[in-house]
Amino acid sequence: MTLSLLAGLIGGIGLFLIGMGLMTKGLRNAAGPALRTILGTWTRTPLHGLFSGFMITALVQSSSAVTVAVIGFVNAGLMTLGQSVGVIFGTNIGTTVTGWIVAAVGVSVEVKALALPMIGIGAFMGLTNRKTRRKHLGDALTGFGIFFLGIEVLQSSFLSVGRDLDLSSLHLGSTADILIFVAVGATLTLLMQSSSAAMALIITAAMSGLIPLESAAAGVVGTNIGTTSTAMFSAIGATSNAKKVAAAHILFNLGTGFVAVFLIPLLIMGVRALSADPIAWTATILALFHTGFNLLGVLIFLPLTPRLVAFLDRRIGHDDSEQGRPVYLDDNVLKAPTMAIEALFMELGRLGEMTRLMAQKGLASKFRHKDFIRDKTTLDSLIEAIRRFCEKLGNADLPLAVSARLPKVLRVVQYFDKTSKIMEKISHDHILLDHQIPGSGLRAARVMRREVRDILNVAHTPCAPEFAGLKRSLDHLQDTYHELKDELLRLGAQGRLELNRMVQLLDYYSGMRSMCEQAGKGTLTWAALRESVITCADANEANDYTWKTHE
Repeated sequence: MTLSLLAGLIGGIGLFLIGMGLMTKGLRNAAGPALRTILGTWTRTPLHGLFSGFMITALVQSSSAVTVAVIGFVNAGLMTLGQSVGVIFGTNIGTTVTGWIVAAVGVSVEVKALALPMIGIGAFMGLTNRKTRRKHLGDALTGFGIFFLGIEVLQSSFLSVGRDLDLSSLHLGSTADILIFVAVGATLTLLMQSSSAAMALIITAAMSGLIPLESAAAGVVGTNIGTTSTAMFSAIGATSNAKKVAAAHILFNLGTGFVAVFLIPLLIMGVRALSADPIAWTATILALFHTGFNLLGVLIFLPLTPRLVAFLDRRIGHDDSEQGRPVYLDDNVLKAPTMAIEALFMELGRLGEMTRLMAQKGLASKFRHKDFIRDKTTLDSLIEAIRRFCEKLGNADLPLAVSARLPKVLRVVQYFDKTSKIMEKISHDHILLDHQIPGSGLRAARVMRREVRDILNVAHTPCAPEFAGLKRSLDHLQDTYHELKDELLRLGAQGRLELNRMVQLLDYYSGMRSMCEQAGKGTLTWAALRESVITCADANEANDYTWKTHE
């Protein structure tokens, strides 16, 4: 009998987790473009962000998925920290929808009559529509059905346990008891990595009479606090923006949980005054309590948003001045491929900026001084970090639109990597002494250096009108180089230029041409990637944010 009960409990929890995983992944993938649109355009103020966070979390049933998307937008400079804080508040209200679903299913629905058709229809949709939105919706529908089956299995198991268990020992009698059940709820969330699944488990146990209402209410508070564990884990090794979003999440949940603990006695007093049989309404009461204390938390924290943002800006992010570390990439963003490709786009923009600045320093010193080459160590570190991120992203289950862009990302990295390697070689192999070039050759050399400088300057402004002519400028640079080459060869043949020096100069300007071409091709490929990732207006805004922040 004990083994049967244990199997039922373990199986019910397993169905919960499998169902929540399928449901979250399916809805998140199906709503991917909508998620980006809503977060990108409906978060102008913290209040707008609050509504957006609630709506999207209620849809995809995963506050962590929304948080990852928020991190991606903050990293890209497309959403301010103040706007993201509003979204984080909204996600906490959105997670309360799970409680209402469990309450509705447990009170008025024959679970199997609802769950089995959902599983069958969802599985059929998933099998017959590979790699389409309908397939993702099918996965979500299957997840809902499995989730509901988990509710029924746990209800049956809890009822069996309740017949043999003396529940009087579980009644709360002190603050210490309340804190114990808060810890139980937080631990369940930590172990399951899903506050929604932990919440459903606690409500189902309370509906079955296994634990009293007071214990369940404390457990519900614990699930809210337990979600901070996900935020804490996500902040490890993350960017400063990710750490700020995670810190806002942690402060809100801890503060709201602290207030909610003091509301439990008031909740019990109110329930007993209004209902002679609170067990019949346990699920509804707990769902209402969960929603109520989260709303109260929003009322407390929303007016404090500017102060919270200022506090986080002062405390977090001062160590990110090291240019070799990614500013936009961390493992949190990998959970949302669309956000990951946008983060890559922004990091590539930063890499391109650093590469072009390095090239301009080299030109300014005529590659004689070694100061500019010190930037190569920083550049190599950032390139390696981007490639590691791409490798992790490539191993994930990617939508076709994202997997099609990943090779372009790697191509951009390769162009900028070649640019830095060429500059290093020029610096090591050559020292330019223009006064050794006769007049006509010197004029041609100056023309070429001016064109290279102009091309690098234009590449700094990808949304400026001049950028449209970048490819033509690169083609013209080829002609300019060949004219210079012909002139140097003519001077060498005439004996006006020492032949060893002529060879050095040809190699030098060939390297300069290659350096400029690689940098230009990297920028053009990045710009082509931009067309499918971000609008030109947003790119300007993001670039302004990025370069002003890191100057």
